[in-house]
Amino acid sequence: MAERRKVNNMLGLAVLSTVIERPMHPYEMASLMRARGKDRDMRIKWGSLYTVVGNLEKHGFLEVTDSVRDSAHPERTIYRITDAGREELADWIRDLLAAPDREQPKFEAALSVCGVLPPDEVMSLLRRRLDLMEAEVADQRAALAESRREIPRLFLVEAEYDLAIREAELAWTRSLLDELTSGTFPDLALWRDWHETGRKPSEIAKLAERGAAPAES
Repeated sequence: MAERRKVNNMLGLAVLSTVIERPMHPYEMASLMRARGKDRDMRIKWGSLYTVVGNLEKHGFLEVTDSVRDSAHPERTIYRITDAGREELADWIRDLLAAPDREQPKFEAALSVCGVLPPDEVMSLLRRRLDLMEAEVADQRAALAESRREIPRLFLVEAEYDLAIREAELAWTRSLLDELTSGTFPDLALWRDWHETGRKPSEIAKLAERGAAPAES
């Protein structure tokens, strides 16, 4: 398991990987990160930028080099990465690359409780999801192909990964919908009967009781 970091917000990783290029103030950091699509690569809450920068400075990963003021802007503090910050950035990347860290996507959460809805409604919702995903994946493929003409692959691997994950999710969702619409999905009749009669099937009731039972010591 990866160690608990002094600054664990993924925005901190984005900041360090940006400011390693040259000293800059937070507004410039945000502008560069937005331009490079960092908010598509990782979960970023822009409103916490100044807090994260302050925490990186507090723990010695950034340091103030200067402040600038002009007539058009308020005073801006310039930060640069420290040697400790460079070490932290490299170590953080190593952990993220080498150690699997399974995040629970919202779709998985919805699938875990989809039985609450009748199967016909679930099928309709999955069709809607597939239509949206197919359009998004087609756009991603086109954008990636266009980017490959000018940008080295080193700077596109995260886009390749995201596309591969989306394509896999698309294929799996399509397969699930095919099972539901063809009637080959196991327990479909039980699921449908549950919603048509309002009676919880004994198989589901037993599973619910098992989940509620205290664990044996």
